[in-house]
Amino acid sequence: MIVIWLIVAACSTDTDEHNDARTGPSLILIIGDGMDDQQITIARNYLVGSQGKLTLDSMQYRGSVQVQAVDEDDPGKAVYVADSASAATAISGGVVTSRGRIGTTAKFDSDIVTVMELAQSAGLRTGIVTTASITDATPASFIAHVNQRFCQSPSDMVKRNERFPPASTDCSQDYKANGGLGSIAEQVASSRFDILLGGGTDYFSDFIEGSADTTVLDNARANGFSTIFQSEHLRMIEPKKRVLGLFSPSTMPVRYRGENGSQARLLERVNGKVIWPEPYGCEKNPEVGSVPTLGEMTEAALRHLANDNGFVLMIESASIDKQSHYRRPCGQIGEVSQLLDAVHVALDFLDSNSDTLVLVTADHGHAAHLISDISGLAFLNYATPGRFARVQTPEGSVMGINYASNDSPLWDEHSGVQIPIYASGSGASNLPIFIRQTEIFDISISHLGLSHPVQAD
Repeated sequence: MIVIWLIVAACSTDTDEHNDARTGPSLILIIGDGMDDQQITIARNYLVGSQGKLTLDSMQYRGSVQVQAVDEDDPGKAVYVADSASAATAISGGVVTSRGRIGTTAKFDSDIVTVMELAQSAGLRTGIVTTASITDATPASFIAHVNQRFCQSPSDMVKRNERFPPASTDCSQDYKANGGLGSIAEQVASSRFDILLGGGTDYFSDFIEGSADTTVLDNARANGFSTIFQSEHLRMIEPKKRVLGLFSPSTMPVRYRGENGSQARLLERVNGKVIWPEPYGCEKNPEVGSVPTLGEMTEAALRHLANDNGFVLMIESASIDKQSHYRRPCGQIGEVSQLLDAVHVALDFLDSNSDTLVLVTADHGHAAHLISDISGLAFLNYATPGRFARVQTPEGSVMGINYASNDSPLWDEHSGVQIPIYASGSGASNLPIFIRQTEIFDISISHLGLSHPVQAD
């Protein structure tokens, strides 16, 4: 995942113009889930060509981030490949935790104070925009505290997953009846956020713990959230209302897909000879329909959050990761383009709100690697391991993209590579060239003028 934080403060307005807005220190944090340098380079080659530049390439600062995670049973022991939950928790709360945990410490299950909670206590407005479900790991790590990322709705709290045992859950200690905060969706519904936009109607239509007639969405409305479900409603948000926008059952449809659904596949041999796949291009995904783009949701969130005191907005392009898991390079490229749209909107906002810091980063690396179109050893009849795709680019060349983290037919996995961070705006030029993931939290609260909390071990 990639994460960018932008904290912006501006006069409250419901117009399209940000000119002459006044702001206190504000942060916009944009995260590209699974967006390492490989994913950025693949997207650059396709979207603007090898001689072109992306919006990211024009930002003031570029550095590198060491991804952090620890062992669940021995928190003193490093784990070198993180997931979105542990990585986003490191970013949101400045504490290294184990994979799968949402806003809680490894082993001891203590709640971690997040930048959003600090901002809310200081009177700043807060928002989250994502192309995933609002209850998914990255956004959840800025909102909730629960011991497992898959405890997204009340009915998910204790569940056995026969097909994929790591997704089995036991969050019984987090039941409200046991003194916990409930499922992620229930914590979203009871939160103090000013605006939350993404997918997830399936999780909010679940009945709350202990009830057969009250849904999580009912609780959100009782807590003061105005709910919207259509793209056109983004332009009708009342300035003083707290907003929960849900635009798909779970993850929102991706922008692009391979022509006719093409994706990476295993190479075949016929009479001992490697058969290389035909190149294919990318096409618009017909499932997108009328769901809002990440850029449109970002614009709506900035209009809603801008005020004199400042705000924190976390924006996530979630399916760079999800499409890489399923070995779909065109899907990845389209979701990087969604992130770039959000970056463009954030930088436009920055032009008239100079106290804003825009951060763009990822949560972890991923499996997709840009390699030679056809193996340099093809003359010896050697094949590329794993799944392989040949993507035809608009500039007339072919990219070879390889997925080989395992030989599973299900999906490929994250990598432990360092990830990029970009910044523009207030203080961007003073950031160190190399940081640990938890230092994004430190940078964020320092920019906002917030005190560092005493965190649980």
